[in-house]
Amino acid sequence: MSSDQTSAWCERLYQAKVAGLILYGRALGLSHGEAEDVVQETFVVLLRLAERPEDPERYCVRSFRNAALNYRRSLWRRLTRELESHRWFERATDESVAERMAMLCLTELPAAQREVIVLKIWNRCTFEAIGELLEISPNTAAGRYRYGLEKLRACMQGEAYERDEPGGDTIAFLDTAPPVGGA
Repeated sequence: MSSDQTSAWCERLYQAKVAGLILYGRALGLSHGEAEDVVQETFVVLLRLAERPEDPERYCVRSFRNAALNYRRSLWRRLTRELESHRWFERATDESVAERMAMLCLTELPAAQREVIVLKIWNRCTFEAIGELLEISPNTAAGRYRYGLEKLRACMQGEAYERDEPGGDTIAFLDTAPPVGGA
């Protein structure tokens, strides 16, 4: 494959994935700048590949995740990130109160649920792809997504999260029936 062909598919992939990958990096605990750095490292590696991967989008997200997790392991970077954690998303001048609330609610989700939601919504991954990426079953990925969305909905409505399961009517406990035949 020529370098022009490689750069063409990489450029299209970059344009399609950059925003979602940066947000995914934020969900994994990176700062905005760190996520951008990992995106750049990921695409440098992609450009050096001898041939195009079978599924470039999946390969890209997997490579990004691995690079982000490796990047996060540094103690000093972790301490800096924790100090910056209150600014998980970069603020836009035109964002609404609802958008700010949604971002705050997303940051309060457990990391596993937040990761699945970001992969599903912003990176348009299937539950099967998410399962392969995170090494969990597609059903587990779907469950994390569903419970995370329930928590987001409750948070956005200003309610404490409670699992939505029908409680039914109160059950009355009765004495056992007398034995048959007068025993």
